[in-house]
Amino acid sequence: MSERQPDEPPKGGPPPWIDTEIQQRMAWRDGDIVISAPVKSGTTWTMNIVHQLRSGGDPDIASLYAEVPWVELVPGPTAHIPELVARLDAMPTGRRRAFKSHSPPPALPYHPPRSGRDVQYIVVARHPDEAVVSLHPFIGAHSDAWLELWDVPKHPYRKPDFPTFFREAAQLRFVPMIFQFLANWWPYRNEDNVLFLHFADMKRDHKGSVRKIAEFLGYEPTARQWPTILECTSFRWMKAHEHKFDARSSAEVPILDDGALIRRGELDGASDDGMTDEFSAGIAARGREIVSDEAALAWIYKGGPVPA
Repeated sequence: MSERQPDEPPKGGPPPWIDTEIQQRMAWRDGDIVISAPVKSGTTWTMNIVHQLRSGGDPDIASLYAEVPWVELVPGPTAHIPELVARLDAMPTGRRRAFKSHSPPPALPYHPPRSGRDVQYIVVARHPDEAVVSLHPFIGAHSDAWLELWDVPKHPYRKPDFPTFFREAAQLRFVPMIFQFLANWWPYRNEDNVLFLHFADMKRDHKGSVRKIAEFLGYEPTARQWPTILECTSFRWMKAHEHKFDARSSAEVPILDDGALIRRGELDGASDDGMTDEFSAGIAARGREIVSDEAALAWIYKGGPVPA
């Protein structure tokens, strides 16, 4: 059983249902694909793109998390880490495995091309202000059943408005997490087995982004498969089939309330959700404390080509 004790998220560190020991202990295989992103930065979308490419288009998918497991997730407080690791190691070998992780290296093991282990990493980032405002309703949507299962107090997850959430949770934990993720992944940006994507670029060019991922992973869908892949990875389709993208199949009880996972996915709308100039300046200042490379900071805010 995980030894991590329940903790209130704003105090720092992951909640008790996240244990990075799992991804450290599992046996990584040649061909494995990892989608690594901070929370609310396009993780689910990228997971679905990878699955749709891998399957050649799958409108009948029942559960994305059954197809692309969340490798750090502990499904309940009585779960034993060795059993979770064994379950991942026993996944079928007939097709490439794909995993979700919210961790950067070193919590997420990175295997460079020269290591002899052929693992590919898709790293996704988002404008920090947009990620933070999206976090407020997401954190608040953690279900009562899930919090009660873990014996975690509800009040850290139930902030009445965005300013309260920002001051009591976001600036203490989530903002540093976003920038530390960037700082830890940035040195690997030019490795052949790492693809950096920005949420804004994916929104601006959905088709081009899906094709870029396909090329990176070596998938070559047929002309007949492409329309289905693009339709099933569109925001409209995913929103209409949101039940396919929650993590119900991965946990003992629902983790989130209905409608919480796929929200709006808009660009340049942070101010509509409570982001102020003061909060934004505080986020940027914290980012400069954590990330020393100005090119990295410019990229996470604007997207575009990744600097060499």
